[in-house]
Amino acid sequence: MELNDGNLQTLTEFMRKTLDPDQSVRRPAEKFLESVEGNQNYPILLLTLLEKSQDNVIRVCAAVTFKNYIKRNWRIIEDEPNKISDPDRTTIKANIVHLMLSSPEQIQKQLSDAISIIGREDFPMKWPDLLTEMVTRFQSGDFHIINGVLRTAHSLFKRYRHEFKSNELWLEIKLVLDTFASPLTELFKATIELCQTHATDINALKILFSSLTLISKLFYSLNFQVTFLIDSIFDDLVFFTQQDEEEAGLLELLKSQICDNAALYAQKYDEEFQPYLPRFVTAIWNLLVSAGQEVKYDLLVSNAIQFLASVCERPHYKHLFEDQNTLTSICEKVIVPNMEFRSADEEAFEDNSEEYIRRDLEGSDIDTRRRAACDLVRGLCKFFEGPVTAIFSGYVNSMLGEYAKNPVVNWKHKDAAIYLVTSLASKAQTAKHGITQANELVNLTEFFVNHILTDLNSQNVNEFPVLKADAIKYVMIFRSQLPKEQLLQAVPLLVAHLQAESTVEHTYAAHALERLFTMRGPNNSTLITPTEMAPFTEQLLNNLFKALALPGSSENEYIMKAIMRSFSLLQETIVPYIPTLIGQLTHKLLLVSKNPSKPHFNHYLFESLCLSIRITCKANPTTVGSFEEALFPVFTEILQNDVQEFVPYVFQVMSLLLEIHTSSIPNSYMALFPHLLQPVLWERTGNIPPLVRLLQAYLEKGAATIASSAADKIPGLLGVFQKLIASKANDHQGFYLMNSIIEHMPTESIVQYRKQIFILLFQRLQSSKTTKFIKSEYSFKLIVALISPQSIALQEIFDSIQPKMFGMVLEKIVIPEVQKVSGPVEKKICAVGIIKILTECPAMMDTEYTKLWTPLLQALIGLFELPEDDSIPDDEHFIDIEDTASYQTAFSQLAFAGKKEHDPIGAAVSNPKILLAQSLHKLSTACPGRVLSMLSTSLNAEALQYLQGYLLAASVQLV
Repeated sequence: MELNDGNLQTLTEFMRKTLDPDQSVRRPAEKFLESVEGNQNYPILLLTLLEKSQDNVIRVCAAVTFKNYIKRNWRIIEDEPNKISDPDRTTIKANIVHLMLSSPEQIQKQLSDAISIIGREDFPMKWPDLLTEMVTRFQSGDFHIINGVLRTAHSLFKRYRHEFKSNELWLEIKLVLDTFASPLTELFKATIELCQTHATDINALKILFSSLTLISKLFYSLNFQVTFLIDSIFDDLVFFTQQDEEEAGLLELLKSQICDNAALYAQKYDEEFQPYLPRFVTAIWNLLVSAGQEVKYDLLVSNAIQFLASVCERPHYKHLFEDQNTLTSICEKVIVPNMEFRSADEEAFEDNSEEYIRRDLEGSDIDTRRRAACDLVRGLCKFFEGPVTAIFSGYVNSMLGEYAKNPVVNWKHKDAAIYLVTSLASKAQTAKHGITQANELVNLTEFFVNHILTDLNSQNVNEFPVLKADAIKYVMIFRSQLPKEQLLQAVPLLVAHLQAESTVEHTYAAHALERLFTMRGPNNSTLITPTEMAPFTEQLLNNLFKALALPGSSENEYIMKAIMRSFSLLQETIVPYIPTLIGQLTHKLLLVSKNPSKPHFNHYLFESLCLSIRITCKANPTTVGSFEEALFPVFTEILQNDVQEFVPYVFQVMSLLLEIHTSSIPNSYMALFPHLLQPVLWERTGNIPPLVRLLQAYLEKGAATIASSAADKIPGLLGVFQKLIASKANDHQGFYLMNSIIEHMPTESIVQYRKQIFILLFQRLQSSKTTKFIKSEYSFKLIVALISPQSIALQEIFDSIQPKMFGMVLEKIVIPEVQKVSGPVEKKICAVGIIKILTECPAMMDTEYTKLWTPLLQALIGLFELPEDDSIPDDEHFIDIEDTASYQTAFSQLAFAGKKEHDPIGAAVSNPKILLAQSLHKLSTACPGRVLSMLSTSLNAEALQYLQGYLLAASVQLV
């Protein structure tokens, strides 16, 4: 694409269309931009547009498009084409910092994020001058520019907070500190001086406080892995926790960040921070007791409490808290007030339920007062569990007493009491099991019977929805601590709550049921059985599907996950309901496919479809046709509209359906087969695993049909194989496909291609040899050996490529690498393949290959008896499929669409050791004395002892 006005105008027009709410206008425009983004100069046109367009909406749109383009394409994935040309990369890096700093803040933020993405890949090795360019901007004196630099640095360095420690990471941080630490510290001091100079200028202070907050965030990131403590800044940090202004705002954000930093220093750098700790504790305590209950102080109060929580659980600071009056004061003045359910919480509960649930249920409440107060309770209980429990028990009883006097007016007292009990009782928690370790001083069962059950039982659907949600959450959190009889008592009540008008209430009920259904009892069976659920099955299914029709819950992921889990628990019990339910699920799929926006909901929807198919067809495989009749119209629409989020799911469900068929492959599938080989489908990483699985299903069910009616498509299959094995990320998928071709296709239809297949493998080995490739190729070669009528075929193919190639493969790959083979099926395949080579290949007994016979047998015995060699060479860049870029977002495996690991040998060989003994006996009978002679002269004593054990177990002898 040339850099000219015509292309800029075209880009502007299509960008404007992407903002159109009409899908028929928006989707084609998005497709057009997707089709041209691979062209050189495309990103430069975007940068030109965001810099020079007169339309501010288009400028912002271009900035967002550019950032997303960088996010998708900047990373260079080995074996895949470079999606951004080298000249474009150079131009972007040369101009983006200046462009970011000279842009309005809305655009600056997008470009700052883009710089961070580029920096994550290229800094410091491919972008060595980035830091220098940023630091020189500190001298500009223009805080719009300075804050742009600070914002970008924060975006670039905040990953240090969660990266795993490594020498490479520390070298990078050292480089950053050497270049950045001193200028940053000087900027911090200079900015503080400017704050004092402009103490009466509110507008100036707002900008300066923004800078100080960003600098404090940078201090946090740069201190997270290695200590970078500048003594001279601590007095200034304390000073700012003591300042005040009438309107909370940027100063509160700064104070909050300083509390965050102080907590980090207290946790990680005890010795260096100890002299400053008492002053910080005093300053932050005063800050806490003076802060109001308004929402604007939430982040500050939360971080201040988190600081106290981090300090109180450190052994050498516990003396600061052990006085009874101190504990009482903390409980009374900090913890209890910050556990109250405020009007802002009530508004969120009623009007912004999605955000409320996200914070309360998903653990994103890390910055809330309640979460911080809860953490402080746990921290204090580490050393003072008895006194703290006693103090809070008094508060809990008092709150419950106030509630009992006037429930309508005082219901918030009970809410706080439940939260306090939950905080006090929770010592250890996991997402899978809830609370796994509880405070023994708190009687959870008694509290459930006396105070929770009443709210679960409440018949008034609109009365105290917050308390009902609290009660449901109590069951969910303490499910591992409560007796089973109480959980069974709760189940029908939770089912009834699915019909609550309150979104929070019915969502919590769905989540609680889903969690209960995953619990395991004796023998790893589900704790709650299908039999125990039988009285409630119909109501459960009806209420779950009705809940999806409630306002605000049409794509509620917790409800859909509960549907999935209910199907999984109930199994064949749901079969009578499936004809109705599959229609509802299919209709929901059609609706969400128009504009997929909730990935978790969509995933659980497809899982539920798979469970419906599996459970019903397990009882009656012929019903597979009715599922195809219901699903194929929706699948066709998804494939025709290229709904990228759903295409991999559709291929997985189609694989499941096809694998269930017991007769010949249906015509509807054969009509689709040629389209599955189109190269464009294989360009998307996320399509590859499910497409390979689907082609395997075609080969398993219809190889003869393909060979007779679609023989012209075999080169297409081999073309897919060639593409896949050329990629380090996808070569194993290529082997899955080829193994199925060799196993299922009639020999005569592929024999002409065998030599070319091995030539491709050897070329890949020469150009790029990885452990994963060797493992996959190893299994493939031995599948060929064991499926061939005679192993002589494998030897002849290799030697026809190059003389003595068979011996080289045995010597350089098979013998030294056999110990790397992993997995019971793979080991069995390799063992049987090697046995056939040892005992059915004449060349191993009568040519120069005879010298390899004993080493190959020795390697086979090692496969049986030695530990797996899972080492990877130091110089190998080993890419596993899970490590490839965007893998999780591009492809999500459906658990209930999975298939059992396929064993091409099956029950024919139950014990390869016995097969080895029997095959050697047969060979020795044909060649008397030869086998015994080779064993006695070449096989080491330990291996010989193992072999004698195999012969004894098989009741055979060598002659």
